[in-house]
Amino acid sequence: MHIPDGFIAPQVYIPMYIVDIGLIAYGFNKLKDNLGRERFATLSVLSALSFVLMSITFPLPGGTSVHITGITILSVLLGYWVSFVCVSIVLFIQAAIFGEGGITSFPVNSIGIAFIGSIASYYTFNILKRFLNQYMALFISGWLSLNLSALFIGFTLGLQPIIAHDTAGKPLFFPFGFSIAVPAVVIPHLFAGIIEGIYTVFIYKVLKSKGLTDV
Repeated sequence: MHIPDGFIAPQVYIPMYIVDIGLIAYGFNKLKDNLGRERFATLSVLSALSFVLMSITFPLPGGTSVHITGITILSVLLGYWVSFVCVSIVLFIQAAIFGEGGITSFPVNSIGIAFIGSIASYYTFNILKRFLNQYMALFISGWLSLNLSALFIGFTLGLQPIIAHDTAGKPLFFPFGFSIAVPAVVIPHLFAGIIEGIYTVFIYKVLKSKGLTDV
C-alpha cells in the first residue's frame, strides 16, 4: 500500500505534509499523556510487528503494493493516537532508510495508512463489540481498517492525473485515473484484509493469555 516517490504531485503532498505534521504533533502530546510504563513493552512489541508486517509487501500494477499493517491491535489496545504516531514513525523509517514508500509521499502514506487505519479500527471495534462476539468485532475491524486505508490510497493515486498534467493532458506524476487506480489497490486488499483480521484476533488472544489486554 506504500506509495513511492514521484507519484504524488506537490499540490497534494505539500498541504498533506502540513496536516500530517499537525496531527503527529498533537498525537505525540496524547501519547505522552496517556501511555504509562506498564504499556510501553506492549507498544514496543506491537510496533515492531507492524514494521515487519509492512515490510512484507507484494507489488501491484501501477507502483504500489499489498500488505497487512498490524494497526488494528495497536489501536484497539493502546488508542488511535498512540497507534497513529507509532505507525507513522514506522512508515518514515521504512521510507527514509529502507526505500519502502517515499519521502514526498510520506504524508499520504501516514494519513492513509496510519491515521485512517487507526481511527477506523478503534471506532469500528468499540461499536461492534456491543453487538458481536469480541473476536468477530476484532476481525471485522482489522478487515475494514485495511480496506478503508486502501481506498484512500487508491483515490489519492487516481486523483493525480486530474490535478497534475501538461497542456496536452499528459499526467505528470501517477498516470492512471480512478477507474484503474482504485480497483488495483482495493481489490487485493479485500483478501489481505482477511489476513489482517486473523492476525488481529490471534495477537489479541496471545496478549489476553498473558494478561496484557483490558478491552
